[in-house]
Amino acid sequence: MKLFLLYIDPGSGSYLVQMIIAGVLAGLFYFKNLWFKVRSFFVKAKKDESAENDMQNP
Repeated sequence: MKLFLLYIDPGSGSYLVQMIIAGVLAGLFYFKNLWFKVRSFFVKAKKDESAENDMQNP
């Protein structure tokens, strides 16, 4: 059985941690924007109706 000793120097380790954090934050940002687009698609019709009613009844 061979024994492999792996070494990650501090520079590579901090870079790896930074990339993991950036990936998680990018994923959260992407899904947040996707959620707002989906939500605005359904909520937009209600806002337009209330705006028309406000213009008709001053």
